[in-house]
Amino acid sequence: MGSYIILIIPILIVSMFVQWRFRNRFSKYAEMQLNSEFSGKEVAEKMLRDNGIFDVKVMSTDKALSDHYNPEDKTVNLSTDVFYGRSVAAAAVAAHECGHAVQHARSYHWLKLRSNMVPVVSITSNLMQWVLILGVLLIAFTFNPIVLGIGVAGLALITVFSIITLPVEFDASKRALLWLKNNKEVLYTTEEHSQAKDALWWAAMTYVIAALGALANLFYYTSVLFGRSK
Repeated sequence: MGSYIILIIPILIVSMFVQWRFRNRFSKYAEMQLNSEFSGKEVAEKMLRDNGIFDVKVMSTDKALSDHYNPEDKTVNLSTDVFYGRSVAAAAVAAHECGHAVQHARSYHWLKLRSNMVPVVSITSNLMQWVLILGVLLIAFTFNPIVLGIGVAGLALITVFSIITLPVEFDASKRALLWLKNNKEVLYTTEEHSQAKDALWWAAMTYVIAALGALANLFYYTSVLFGRSK
């Protein structure tokens, strides 16, 4: 338990800092209007066209920070502020989500693997909390490790999913930034490009912290399992 606390506290502190920095950067860049006056919707549609993608729709969603690409119905879903926004942040987010659409169109292997894992990971994540609680209680009072073993296996799956998400997110940002760099009609200046790069960097860091948190949880419950089942 002591080693887990030593491990998790720095992760929690860094996580809070990253989340604060992420929201701070995006709030700042959301107020910086693009010189080109492109909206997030227009940025997304242009990036899709430039990559020869014509079967993906750009949609608006009401929930803030809910921007995502759905490979099942081929839609780029942008929150209202991004969809209608004409800021550096809106352009960066819109291009990033289209980066996922480009990955899909190019059969990017990490995206394919991640997409295949989504249904199983979704079910596992919903059940995991209760499985782990029950597993810890059973191993504490009956020394039966089976349920906790199932929980650890589920956590391992979630951890692998978190790690696989990293190259998917970093690659989408790389594709977005390269496209933005080559499209001066969208981002006129190098300053705007640097701001978009900074925004996407901090967004990517939230996924890194999530992966580290998943690894820490896996380490703890694995220690409990093997420590009590000896």
